[in-house]
Amino acid sequence: MQRVMIIGQPGAGKSTLARRLGARTGLPVVHIDLIHWQPGWVERDRAEKTRLCRAVHAREEWIFEGGHSSTWDDRLARCDTLIWLDFPLWLRLWRVITRTLRDYGRSRADLPENCPERFDPDFYRFIWRTRNRSRARMRSLFDTAPAEKRKIRLSTRSQVRAFLQGIEGA
Repeated sequence: MQRVMIIGQPGAGKSTLARRLGARTGLPVVHIDLIHWQPGWVERDRAEKTRLCRAVHAREEWIFEGGHSSTWDDRLARCDTLIWLDFPLWLRLWRVITRTLRDYGRSRADLPENCPERFDPDFYRFIWRTRNRSRARMRSLFDTAPAEKRKIRLSTRSQVRAFLQGIEGA
């Protein structure tokens, strides 16, 4: 395991899994939100996000969690392991709400500085609006990934725990 691609919808636990997997393997972790956002919740333009993602893809080792789906094909071509966190909407919403309450007013480690956690109705609408379409895209990516890729679909907390416990190097 040298290059790990983690996908999942908001609140699925991508950042948490990436951090824990990075701690167990020693692989460097890249959070898409650090590419997507600049300080102060300023979104980078699409071309810059693509350039930054491709620079990560070119590295020899990484755990890359998150979106910018226009670069998924490149990321999939370079990864050796694809992990899909496929959790139900109710659990993901619960996690986003509790994360917001827990970290309100502070910037999380997977976000740039000066991006304090906040209640964002647009984000909740985005989660709701994209729940089916986004999951279908992830399922398609997962199902059509080349046979030589290690593919792991995790859809319960106990599966995530078992997966992490099975990783050497801890």
